[in-house]
Amino acid sequence: MSSKPEPLQARLRVAWQRARARLAAMRAQIDQWFPDREFIMRAQGQVRFIRLSARTQKRAATGALVLALAYVGSIGTLALIRWHDARDASALLGRQARVEKAESRVAAYRRNLDDVTADLKRRQDFIEKVTQAHLGVLPADSKDGETVTNSHSEATRTIDKVSTAVPEAANLARMEARQLAFVESLTRYADRRAARGLAMMRRLGVDPGMMLGGPGGREGNDAMGGPLLTLFTEADGALDPRFARLGASLARMSALDRALSRMPQVLPASVDSISSGFGYRVDPFTRHGSFHPGLDFRGPLGAGIYAAARGTVSFVGQRSGYGNCVEVTHGPGLVTRYAHMSAFHSNVGQQVAAGQLIGAIGSTGRSTGPHLHFEVRINGRPTNPRPFLEARSHVPSTIVSPAAGPAPAAGAAKDTRPTEGSE
Repeated sequence: MSSKPEPLQARLRVAWQRARARLAAMRAQIDQWFPDREFIMRAQGQVRFIRLSARTQKRAATGALVLALAYVGSIGTLALIRWHDARDASALLGRQARVEKAESRVAAYRRNLDDVTADLKRRQDFIEKVTQAHLGVLPADSKDGETVTNSHSEATRTIDKVSTAVPEAANLARMEARQLAFVESLTRYADRRAARGLAMMRRLGVDPGMMLGGPGGREGNDAMGGPLLTLFTEADGALDPRFARLGASLARMSALDRALSRMPQVLPASVDSISSGFGYRVDPFTRHGSFHPGLDFRGPLGAGIYAAARGTVSFVGQRSGYGNCVEVTHGPGLVTRYAHMSAFHSNVGQQVAAGQLIGAIGSTGRSTGPHLHFEVRINGRPTNPRPFLEARSHVPSTIVSPAAGPAPAAGAAKDTRPTEGSE
């Protein structure tokens, strides 16, 4: 026979009865602690009976317990308040210490920032002075048609913002603005110098692309190499466009300077005059009109002949009408020719510098007397050498030779009528 579960009401009634039984037992035990008591007191011959009922004792015990708990609670509360106050005081002292430490560190950083700014200023002063000593005063103004940026307005706004937000960094912002202005000025200088070189080449009838080594405008663009050393100005490896522009301008200026250094620039002989100019003249042999493809420099037999520009000796030997002849190639299509020599002082393939001795004046070939016949040829066609020799005002104007002494500047030579000794 299976038992059925008791109803909930029955279980609750049983639990309530058990609780009442426990409570009754507890009350009975408490009643045992506080039975009715009688005290006999004798005073001045009289006897008194004092009766303390159980209820009175219970009330007195309850009151004493409440007072004890209140005392313990007050003592605990006071201790808690004191602990809390001590903790707050300690936290306040800690915050004050951290603030003082932070302020001292900020002050140290500010002093260090001022020192860094002062170092940067001294370095920038040095860079600008050295640059000015070698290149002169850099252009600060912009001209129409130039593509160089001008960061002056942007830099001024940046300085104002930084001065307001981080006053201690204002000097550093000013140094950055000064650096950018220097970069832009140096870029303008490189562009203008390159423009002058290009204008000079075009004025002389020389194709700049030819002198720069090809369509790409890079000298020797078919022979380059070396390790990759990337340049960057930012922490993430990027390059500021203004610095990239400066690098490109300096590279182009350098390429044009190298190209100009290969153009005739110094007198090829130490002489006082030009005995026959370029173009139409009376031929000294036939006495009829003829075309003269170069300049004749009259000079003593054996006097030195010098390379008009750096280049490579491409021919040493005899040519019809020229006698003993040396040719120097200065770049694609640009050749100088030195004729009527009495002696050779150079060999084919030799690299020569501007003003380097390559031969001696003579009277070989079709010549009436000791002189140098000097030609400039562009793509095989003779070109008037005089503009080349007069164009480079910034190159050395003298050539020193142990035998012949210094040569005068290109502009100092003067034309004379064709005489004996010219061809």
